[in-house]
Amino acid sequence: MHRFLVLLACFAGVVCSRRTMDSEEQRNLSQDDRKTLRSLLFARNPSGARFGKRVRAVSGPKMNENFDIKELAGVTAPVGFFDPVGFTSDKSEGKVRFYREVELKHGRLGMLAALGFLVGENFHPLFGGNIDDPAYLAFQQTPLQTFWPAVVAAIAILEVFSVFTFNSPAGGEPWSIRSDHVAGDLGFDPLNLKPTDPEELKTMQTKELNNGRLAMLAAAGMIAQEFATGQKLF
Repeated sequence: MHRFLVLLACFAGVVCSRRTMDSEEQRNLSQDDRKTLRSLLFARNPSGARFGKRVRAVSGPKMNENFDIKELAGVTAPVGFFDPVGFTSDKSEGKVRFYREVELKHGRLGMLAALGFLVGENFHPLFGGNIDDPAYLAFQQTPLQTFWPAVVAAIAILEVFSVFTFNSPAGGEPWSIRSDHVAGDLGFDPLNLKPTDPEELKTMQTKELNNGRLAMLAAAGMIAQEFATGQKLF
C-alpha cells in the first residue's frame, strides 16, 4: 500500500510539471507571436518579418544584379534616360525588356507608315490604280476579302515566333521577355548589317530606336493633319 501511494504521488508530480511546462511554452509562444505581429503591423518592411515559423515571404520576380536600364540602347544625350511618367519604376528586368520590345515594334511600324504616306500617295498602281485618297482612308478602299487576309497572315507569322521570347506565364511573370533575348532580333539579316562589336551594335540599336520614335511622331502628325483637312499631304 505504501509503495502504491508513492507511485501515485510521483505520477501526479510528473503530470503537474508537464502541465506547468506546457503553460509556460504557450505563454512564451504567445509572447513571440505578439511580438512578431507587432513587427508586422509597425515594421517598415513587413514582407521581411516572420510570424513564428509559419509565414514565408513571397518574393517577386528576381532581378538580374547586372541589369541596369540606363545602360540599354536608346539612352541619348542631352536628355539621357527619359521616363518622366515612371513606366519603368520598380519593374522587373523581364517587364522592362517587354516594354523595349513593344517600343521597337511600334517604331518599325512608324517608319514604314511614314514612308508609306509619301510613296502611297504618289505611286499607287495596285487594285487598278483607282485608290487615290488620303492615306488614312486608303485602307478602306481596298478589297478586304483579298487584301486583309494576306496582311493578317503575314503579321501572324512574325508574332508566332515572337511568342518564344516570352517568359513562361506558368508560375512566372506574365508579359515579360527572357533576359537572353535581344530586343527586335528576329534572326533576319540578309545583308549582314549587324555589327559584331558590342559598342557598334548598341550604337546602331540606338539609331534605330531614335528613328522609330521620330517616325511614330511623324506618322501621328500626318494622320492628324489629313484627318483635320481631309486632303492628301503629297
